[in-house]
Amino acid sequence: MGMLITDIAELVTNDPTHPDSLDALGRATGADAMHAGLGVIRDAAVVVGSDAEGEPSTIQWVGRAADAPQADWAVSVEGSAVIPGFVDSHSHLWFAGDRSAEFAARMAGQAYDGGGIATTIEATRAARPADVAELVRRRLAEMRAQGTTTVEVKTGYGLDVATEAEAARRLREVTDEVTFLGAHVVPPEYRDGEAGSREDYLDLVCGEMLREVTPHVRWVDVFCEPNSPYSFTGEESRRVLEAGRDAGLGLRLHGNQLGEGPGAQLAVEFGAAAVDHCTYLSDADVEALAGSWADGADGTVAGLLPGVEFSTKHPYIDARRLIDAGAKVALASDCNPGTCYSSSMPFMIAMAVREMGMTPAEALQAATVGGALSLRREDVGAVRVGMQADLARIDGPSWLHIPYRMGVPVVRALEV
Repeated sequence: MGMLITDIAELVTNDPTHPDSLDALGRATGADAMHAGLGVIRDAAVVVGSDAEGEPSTIQWVGRAADAPQADWAVSVEGSAVIPGFVDSHSHLWFAGDRSAEFAARMAGQAYDGGGIATTIEATRAARPADVAELVRRRLAEMRAQGTTTVEVKTGYGLDVATEAEAARRLREVTDEVTFLGAHVVPPEYRDGEAGSREDYLDLVCGEMLREVTPHVRWVDVFCEPNSPYSFTGEESRRVLEAGRDAGLGLRLHGNQLGEGPGAQLAVEFGAAAVDHCTYLSDADVEALAGSWADGADGTVAGLLPGVEFSTKHPYIDARRLIDAGAKVALASDCNPGTCYSSSMPFMIAMAVREMGMTPAEALQAATVGGALSLRREDVGAVRVGMQADLARIDGPSWLHIPYRMGVPVVRALEV
């Protein structure tokens, strides 16, 4: 029976119904109240394995180490904590070039309006696809080294048919969660009229470009941000979402990043899986996001990207406002070359706890099961029998070391 992972000081399962968890035992109270809802099992073990050679490993047993069944072999984590691997539901890893000078400019007071994306478009178009693919592999390895085991990756730095299609095809080789973001910004040649009008570019995105990428992607996304002259209005975003839906793709949005706008409520109207950023939300936006989960519906997750606020000096979102209203939230890196060149989910958790009003437990859940919810995945984000064996090890006895030891590489994916 598979491989036994044992000597786990604290196992976060995200399953508070597990009979060995502090929640089920009524012990997630008092000094242990900080663990409530996480399904923490102390002195735990996990058995992982696959039903056939070459198939992915799954969770076969979870519980107290003292009750563990016999396994083919055992691995000790020597008193470390173990958590579900992070689920990063928003990233832009397909890019070439460097924009570090923009970061320095913003720190000196320059405002961000989305215009720098054109720099990355130029560099990505000029690069050999094989070279960009190698950069993506390195970035994914960097993420895994920090505990991330599931990653959504967007296209969106080609913005012509050939480059977007090549990005989608190659990304599908390294992740199941590929998102078409042809509607990232209006590229320069359509802003200056050289290749056509803004309307012509939307025709391209919703027509030929969408047809070329659809075989390789699961999602369509649009940067719905009327506060930027480079991105898309509510009506333009509606058109992109309708085209993506008609093509059979799941729906996602960038919304409410630079100011209040239609993104959040448009996402709810279309039944999108997620609207990400959510930096500027009205009371009506919060109410709509919370209400999208009424009566057991698959609602719209609010994706929170604190690394962007760190890098742009925009205000951090009040996550407490969303959570207390009943909305579902995810934490993601938004790893990208312009507004957050960080792939560190532990860093996002630390910022969420320090700056966004989230408890450590809420932040960890948002980075695991919240990300899974954003991607509408039921096989990742928790440690339950039958789920993927996506686990991460903490260099310490408690999962609390993630926000507690901010900036230190305390988490890494377990190789099973």
